[in-house]
Amino acid sequence: MKGNPVDSVVRISELKQGYGKKIIISGLDLEIGTGVFALLGPNGAGKTTLLRTLATITPPRSGTVEIHNQKIVSEKTARMARRGIGFLPQDFGYLPAFTVHEFVRYNAWLRQVPSSQADRDSVAVIERVGLADRMNARMKSLSGGMVRRAGIAAAIVGSPGLVLLDEPTVGLDPAQRLEFRELIRSLDDTAVVLSTHLVEDVAAVCSDVAVMASGGFVFRGTPQQLGELPVPVGTPGDTSLERGYMAALAARSGGVR
Repeated sequence: MKGNPVDSVVRISELKQGYGKKIIISGLDLEIGTGVFALLGPNGAGKTTLLRTLATITPPRSGTVEIHNQKIVSEKTARMARRGIGFLPQDFGYLPAFTVHEFVRYNAWLRQVPSSQADRDSVAVIERVGLADRMNARMKSLSGGMVRRAGIAAAIVGSPGLVLLDEPTVGLDPAQRLEFRELIRSLDDTAVVLSTHLVEDVAAVCSDVAVMASGGFVFRGTPQQLGELPVPVGTPGDTSLERGYMAALAARSGGVR
């Protein structure tokens, strides 16, 4: 499900990416528009590397990266693009003495959200993630799940057009994961890239999914299409989506894992 050229938020062509002498991604093409796009894949598949590239943290080795119709070709263009990008890494840093409001407000400042809007939006997103009663609590006093929810608030403050979420439901209990899904569904005019191991989250909120392995896509389509893949006898999984995911990985490796 690729976006049309006029409404694509992300366009990547022939991306080559890596660290040191190690190449993680080679020859990757990607185009997405608004909606929720899921990245599924095992550890080491290249998902986090791709997200860091989209966040303009890691410049590509080669190929083109275009976000919001802006080609990322220099630090200047990267800084411009970051104003419209919200990024929640799997492990993100924060000053322990910051209150929740200060942490979210600081992230709004980093994205150059106007001051007149930043305070109002910071309060609004903290309420949306269920931390209104912890607004003035120190980050160091929060549970792991609360820290994760504060991170989600920081990623969406200021209504960025592209939101990148790396394993956002880690540490959330089942009720909080349901609330997270409702929050993601409400971002209907945003391009959301959701990297996860949890296929049930994909089934619940994503309209577009790619299975990534060894730095490339082994499947791209809808969750329904993933669940309808031919599945060899013995393929593990409790749902059709899990079995389709495992079958896509097995097709790349030449057998059922």
